[in-house]
Amino acid sequence: MEVLSLQILLILFFLSLFFYLYALSPSKKKPANKGFKFYPIVGALPEFLRNRHRFLEWTTETLSHCPTNTAVFHRPGKVHGIITANPLNVEYILKTNFENYPKGDRFINLLEDFLGRGIFNSDGELWRVQRKTASYEFNTKSLRNFVMENVEVEISTRLVPILAKASKTKQVLDLQDILERFAFDNICKVAFNVDPACLGGDGTSGGEFMRAFEDAATLSSGRFMYVLPVFWKINRFFNVGTEKTLRESVKIVHEFADEMIRSRMEHKTEKNDEDFLSRFIGKDENSTEFLRDIVISFILAGRDTTSSALSWFFWLLSLNPDVEGNILKELETIRSRNGKNLGDTYSFEELRDMHYLQAAIAETLRLYPPVPVDTKACRSDDVLPDGTFVGKKWFVTYHAYAMGRMESIWGKNCRDFVPERWLENGIYRQESPFKFPVFHAGPRMCLGKDMAYIQMKSIAASVIERFEIDVQNKEKCPDHLLSLTLRMKGGLQVKVKER
Repeated sequence: MEVLSLQILLILFFLSLFFYLYALSPSKKKPANKGFKFYPIVGALPEFLRNRHRFLEWTTETLSHCPTNTAVFHRPGKVHGIITANPLNVEYILKTNFENYPKGDRFINLLEDFLGRGIFNSDGELWRVQRKTASYEFNTKSLRNFVMENVEVEISTRLVPILAKASKTKQVLDLQDILERFAFDNICKVAFNVDPACLGGDGTSGGEFMRAFEDAATLSSGRFMYVLPVFWKINRFFNVGTEKTLRESVKIVHEFADEMIRSRMEHKTEKNDEDFLSRFIGKDENSTEFLRDIVISFILAGRDTTSSALSWFFWLLSLNPDVEGNILKELETIRSRNGKNLGDTYSFEELRDMHYLQAAIAETLRLYPPVPVDTKACRSDDVLPDGTFVGKKWFVTYHAYAMGRMESIWGKNCRDFVPERWLENGIYRQESPFKFPVFHAGPRMCLGKDMAYIQMKSIAASVIERFEIDVQNKEKCPDHLLSLTLRMKGGLQVKVKER
């Protein structure tokens, strides 16, 4: 109780200070196109408090009014840095001066309880070792075949039967939840050679893990939104509030990952080196904690990103029946050309020929990137290409969500869903990863990019050609849940009808 009372007093103090400074601050008379509004002593804290529930929209609006789409941001608690939606800055941070912009201690410490020192939460040699081992796997043909086989099995034996049953019973489904379960099963089979049967089947332990995983991701990312960083540290020390829930969720996640590792280690003498985990286990110097961090990182990458993208994809498709019609025409053309019947699985080469479908998915990723913002730390004082000064130990955030909504990058129709912008003579055209940093860029470019497109195109094609997806309340854009990935708050409620 004393801890909570102290926090309440601190909050009341800052609120009182805010109202006093708001009345005095000359910054309210400044033009609205100069970045975040600053107040004496507290910096952007008042605006942050007013807008943190809509952080992505607020920061997007602010950056769009800045001459170079970059703004300086600071608030109490030594939170000082810049947020940018400028492709030149993104290239400089992620590639040109890569060594000066690591993840940094602040980012790593905020997520360490959940992610440990896995590939997404590490720097230096620890990151390089994980990257090198994982990159070997992603470059093998056997992995591509393994992915294709697992995706096809999951679609035909679990996903399609669930949707077909819902079509007959007129049941309302949470499509986001189904896609997350699909992706979870698939990444576990591909990366760890374990089938948790979360989609269809029992999947009891897998279901508990998924709930704990979601809570851990949401609460960990919530640490970035505290008024003062010391608050979450106090809660963690006394094990109260959201930090208590986070600790309980992380415990469940760790137990699940540890059991998976034990199971794989018991069978490591068998010929099962086609999965990632076996390769890391093969290095005897890797501790159980290190292996656990790897497991959690790959689940985060394989489950949350593709399911987020596809959830937003099906919502956008419900608003754009002309786009759905074009996808159906493309699928019909490919089937006819190759003599395939409706329901036959598509080969890797046929999936590569789905240029319009890939364009529609890329357009979804542009508007609703699974990882909407990413943060680095500045190692030494620097100046970005647009002239913005960055101080030592400042955070540097590139804002992928805002970049998809910048006229300076995508033109006046930047907020419209237009798959055709990705096509040139009917062929899908790659964009610069610094203009479209959805899969990161530079040395930390996402290794699973091609795998993600394979999985998303397979699911989308199989669902679209068999079913009509009727999104409930589609007129209202779903609220997003501020987590490590861009999930829909409350899921995506749909009814399904067989074509």
